[in-house]
Amino acid sequence: MSNNKLKQLCQIEDISLEGLLENAVVMDNCKGICTNKDCNYTTEVEPDQDQGYCESCGTNTVKSCLVLAGII
Repeated sequence: MSNNKLKQLCQIEDISLEGLLENAVVMDNCKGICTNKDCNYTTEVEPDQDQGYCESCGTNTVKSCLVLAGII
């Protein structure tokens, strides 16, 4: 599922995977997405976030793009 959510995040942000990860490495925060199946909430998160709060579905399921990509 992580790969699907990573692809969805790239589509939502209208950026390539390489661009998304490059931005995440050079910025203090990076993009994250809720990992619940029926939720695509995105937000700025800390690079190592793996249990961020989703304001859309109310769960702690937001992960950063770096976590989803297996970099962190």
